[in-house]
Amino acid sequence: QVQLVESGGGLVQTGGSLRLSCAASGRTFSSYAMGWFRQAPGKEREFVADINRSGGSTHYADSVKGRFTISRDNAKNTVYLQMNSLKPEDTAVYYCAPRVNDAYTIESPRAYGYWGQGTQVAVSS
Repeated sequence: QVQLVESGGGLVQTGGSLRLSCAASGRTFSSYAMGWFRQAPGKEREFVADINRSGGSTHYADSVKGRFTISRDNAKNTVYLQMNSLKPEDTAVYYCAPRVNDAYTIESPRAYGYWGQGTQVAVSS
């Protein structure tokens, strides 16, 4: 089992930047591809980005492509999400999770498990 703790959220103005971190417990972190999702009030959990086990392959939602960058440091059991050019519509709770079920597409929350508690990101206009 993997336990995750997200951090780095906060309040930022439009156009600003934040860097989210997701620290994982356990020695199996490098065995998992990792994803970031977000959930705004009253909306479903939405795919943001995914990174494979080595960090050599990434995938982004169209809404964040060119603005967000996912990366990982397997030595530190940590995955990051660098968010630039933030917009009010990026406001949400951001979650990370390991990809545990290949029966679902990368962009489906059902492909992921062991969700963390999330970190709040608020972008003011």
